[in-house]
Amino acid sequence: MSDLVGDARHLSPSAQEALRLRAVAALAAGRDREDVAAVFGVSLKTVDKWWAKWQAGGREALVMRPRGKPVGVHQVLGEAEQAAVRQAVLDHRPSEVGLGGQLWTRRLIGELIAKLYRVKLTEPGVGKYLKRWGLSFQRPDKRAVEQDPEAVAQWHAETWPRIRARARADGGEVLFADQVGIRSDQVTGRTWGEKGRTPIVRRSGNRFSVNAMSAISTTGRMHFMVFTESFTAEVMCRFLDGLAGHFDHKIHLVVDGHSAHRSKKVRDWLAAHPDAVELHFLPAYSPELNPDELVNADLKHSLPKQHRARDQTELAAETRRFFRRRQRQPHIVRRYFGGPHVRYVLNENPMSF
Repeated sequence: MSDLVGDARHLSPSAQEALRLRAVAALAAGRDREDVAAVFGVSLKTVDKWWAKWQAGGREALVMRPRGKPVGVHQVLGEAEQAAVRQAVLDHRPSEVGLGGQLWTRRLIGELIAKLYRVKLTEPGVGKYLKRWGLSFQRPDKRAVEQDPEAVAQWHAETWPRIRARARADGGEVLFADQVGIRSDQVTGRTWGEKGRTPIVRRSGNRFSVNAMSAISTTGRMHFMVFTESFTAEVMCRFLDGLAGHFDHKIHLVVDGHSAHRSKKVRDWLAAHPDAVELHFLPAYSPELNPDELVNADLKHSLPKQHRARDQTELAAETRRFFRRRQRQPHIVRRYFGGPHVRYVLNENPMSF
């Protein structure tokens, strides 16, 4: 057994645990107390204490124990008070509980605690509670005040399962579609720059735009159309023509409530092509239910990183290149259905969705 030099109290907790276990093992093997104390550099009293612990509780009595105060000891807020504040933060906006603002900050949560329990906490102190409660500082998702929660719940519980069942029954496929506008002066994302000096992005004073419409499925399929005119019923019918020619089975197309989607021209087109496309509508003011919205976000985020278009023709060409690239990347298209706000079950069978 090797000699140990130095004060054992200066060792790390794990090294101290190993020391205790080795010392007790030496005692159990018949070594004298004095020898063990000398070899391991501890006092006889310490050796006797370790041996007593070993006899009383075995190995578990000698392993490391967490240092410091146990979680919850001497906290200013009790467990019930903490639970109440946590739930208030999750269920309400600051303005709804008599504070200013729409978003929670550590300062406002501290004000809420002071208002409820007459306890003043520093912002770092509030932050420790938030971490303990499993909360993190996040960019909030936005919801229109006009959205009907009952309609959204009905979509998840009844409408969406019914659409999937209809697609299975007629050997069809479900796609989600949406339209998007792209402007030449759009700047998204961030760039590096000198501290205190905002970077400048040069852009043309000649403003122009193009529009696009795309449709995607959970199998990674994508169909798109780029156009320069406004989105109208005529454009929608042209998109449906292309969609019907792109697929060799019936398409169940999920869209929002845009007036062009509900127009008489589109209804007439659908009536004339009952085996090609069937239209289904999302609840009003619920873009978060449409995974094709993430395609639009991806497009707007990707285009500025490429060559800056100098005219409408170049912008249309860049937009087409983006969609064609995504058509060759079905694994990326499938990811749109697993985003933080869109949760649709992926199905590897393209004919059953």
